[in-house]
Amino acid sequence: MSKQKLVVVGAGMASGRMLEHLFENFPGAYDVTLFGAEPRGNYNRIMLSPVLAGEKTFDQIVTHDADWYAGYDVNCRFGETVTGINREKKTVVTAQGEISYDKLVVATGSAPFIIPIAGKDLPGVRAFRDLDDVDAMVAAAGKPDAKAVVIGGGLLGLEAAAALRLRGMEVVVLHLMGHLMERQLDPAAGFLLQKDLEGRGIKIHCQAQTKAILGEDKAEAVLLDDGTVYPADLVVMAVGIRPEVRIATDAGIHVERGIVVDDQMRSSDPDILAVGECVEHQKTCYGLVAPLYDMAKVAAATLVGKEAAFRPVETATQLKVTGVTLYSAGDFADGEDRDEIVLRDATAGVYKRLVLKENRILGAVLYGETSDGGWFFDMLKKGTDVSEMRETLIFGQAYQGGAPLDPTAAVAALPDDAEICGCNGICKGTIVSAISEKGLTNVDGVRAHTKASASCGTCTGLVEQLLQVTLGESYNPAAVTPMCGCTPLGHDEVRRLIKSKELKSIPAVMQELEWQSSGGCAKCRPALNYYLVSDWPDEYADDYQSRFINERVHANIQKDGTYSVVPRMWGGLTSSTELRAIADAVDKFNIPMVKVTGGQRIDMLGISKEDLPAIWDDLGKAGFVSGHAYAKGLRTVKTCVGSQWCRFGTQDSTGLGVRIEKFMWGSWTPAKVKMAVSGCPRNCAEATCKDVGIICVDSGYEIHFAGAAGLDIKGTEILGNVKTEEDVLEHIAALVQMYREQGHYLERIYKWARRIGYDEIRRQIMEDADKRKAYRDRFVFSQKFAQVDPWSERVSGKDKHEFNPMAVISKEAAE
Repeated sequence: MSKQKLVVVGAGMASGRMLEHLFENFPGAYDVTLFGAEPRGNYNRIMLSPVLAGEKTFDQIVTHDADWYAGYDVNCRFGETVTGINREKKTVVTAQGEISYDKLVVATGSAPFIIPIAGKDLPGVRAFRDLDDVDAMVAAAGKPDAKAVVIGGGLLGLEAAAALRLRGMEVVVLHLMGHLMERQLDPAAGFLLQKDLEGRGIKIHCQAQTKAILGEDKAEAVLLDDGTVYPADLVVMAVGIRPEVRIATDAGIHVERGIVVDDQMRSSDPDILAVGECVEHQKTCYGLVAPLYDMAKVAAATLVGKEAAFRPVETATQLKVTGVTLYSAGDFADGEDRDEIVLRDATAGVYKRLVLKENRILGAVLYGETSDGGWFFDMLKKGTDVSEMRETLIFGQAYQGGAPLDPTAAVAALPDDAEICGCNGICKGTIVSAISEKGLTNVDGVRAHTKASASCGTCTGLVEQLLQVTLGESYNPAAVTPMCGCTPLGHDEVRRLIKSKELKSIPAVMQELEWQSSGGCAKCRPALNYYLVSDWPDEYADDYQSRFINERVHANIQKDGTYSVVPRMWGGLTSSTELRAIADAVDKFNIPMVKVTGGQRIDMLGISKEDLPAIWDDLGKAGFVSGHAYAKGLRTVKTCVGSQWCRFGTQDSTGLGVRIEKFMWGSWTPAKVKMAVSGCPRNCAEATCKDVGIICVDSGYEIHFAGAAGLDIKGTEILGNVKTEEDVLEHIAALVQMYREQGHYLERIYKWARRIGYDEIRRQIMEDADKRKAYRDRFVFSQKFAQVDPWSERVSGKDKHEFNPMAVISKEAAE
């Protein structure tokens, strides 16, 4: 007996979850054909915002790949649009023909609402619904000085705005209502959200009525009714969605706002089911993922004749903007028969509000501190009487019944049916059972077996606490080495939070990340200073007092308290003029030792601190800049004479070394960076033990990296081969920028590369041209602010007190 034929129209999250239930619980029930308008399978649409922000890749949000579909023999028709349903013949119609069904599931989702104004069809006007929209927005954000206007201050619009801002765009949000996210937040929380977003550099314009989008061949600006004009290279429409019901309407299926379904997800045609955002159930259309997944489970059961019923559900909201903490659930409108409990902490930016009726929670709005959101939501859904805990209710679960509980105790106290993962509807009991029965020991295992924490990820902390409660002392989360004793956070987490929370000063980092000391220590302050310089080169003001002594005074301190000065000699080249200037400085300041360094420079040792500015002044007049021999930055580019003079040389290694050094000098890095260019494989410049090395060969240039010749001795790894000097500059700038963005402070390139993986670095730099160019562009941008000679800065008087003898300082203070 042949299987029945199931046709599914729409390859989104709801239908994907339905197929999971069908295949896992009722295998072999149907031959399945799946149509999707997009040329790709199911992916987690609620994670498009992190993809747009660059925090995730598309591959990381794919939920069903080609192997999954093939494993269940699904006939995938991606990129093929269903244009009609013939209910009499029981077929669906596409441009390629017809295909018959025994059962049909419509999961066409929703379509973005586009405001019917002039200019809405101009290139550069996008919705924010799928990967194509994301790709278009990323391309727009990649253009210099790009500006975006987001129309709509709801969940989707704000996620788009925050992501585009992280991409470097100037962003304006236009919102028709008086405060942001008015469906989920009350005015007080909306105000805090606006303040938070404006602090990230996003301009918010509420009560904005859009009149037109201006431009000839593409979008150029947005015009408001009041005459305000905002320039825009990109306009994002995020004002709402409408159920996509056209094929159902054309087929004569009962449609009101959405496709009307019963409790079993059947439409007015019993052989046609519907799930997802295209559905209307009991006069309600749902746009959040949790109820859509409930629909999917019911539809799978209905398809095989099992009893199941969809019930209206309460939903909770969290904004997927890294660093913004808000939670909203239920009905928080004012009313005569309602009262409220409010807690504000202006210093902490915390706002909490509970709306009650007859001692039961109707709604909750939390901003700034949301750990009790799940607890409030559980009581809201169950209609729990809170009269006995009313006096302490707003302070959260930890303050009920006497002494505060620790977080894990609070989770342990939750009932088994308490919802932990709202996106996937996973309760505490399901997670605890999976941990115990399947021997799960980490969050990844819980995700794989229960899907908890696998969607938006906001419940990850709760899942970790459940692991700790269930496993007890045997639970061993991956240890994170703190940066120092001032914080429990590791370098990676601090770097991530500096970027995602847009922290742009050391005090801001310490406040927002809850540093456990008032001003940091000698270990964390230099690290924070570097991370801020690296992440915000055009905004952060370098804090000299947070640097080690050598970087602070731009010279190397010696064992006797004197200093050494090393002028930069590009690629190791010098001239008689430069040599005379050095000789004159040696005589003038009675410098006791002059030495040629291993990096082809001249080091003048034994200089008193107060003489440093005068020596720099003299050397500067001869054309010298600092050699950065003291810096966590580019030190030298060592070269051999190359093809210009050597009979074995294959390329102009000296000329290339000079180009590299002039291009890259001044760049701060996590640790010192030494480079070399050898003109042939005989390697006279010793390029194969440097942080970055170039070997000139007949066909071009062989790029090496991750060598060491200090406390550790290590030969380089080969990054790859390129043909031209321009290619060399692009690849090594990208490599150094990748290291700058990912390296821990004081971590040399070879240690970073070992941690990241050599193959991963090769993949990003040699194989991924877009990523390589993005790294290179960020490096070039940062160099606009980095290539300032610190010697000339100090000669001009910057922090001149640093070089005054103590007696002079005391005299000046007395006067």
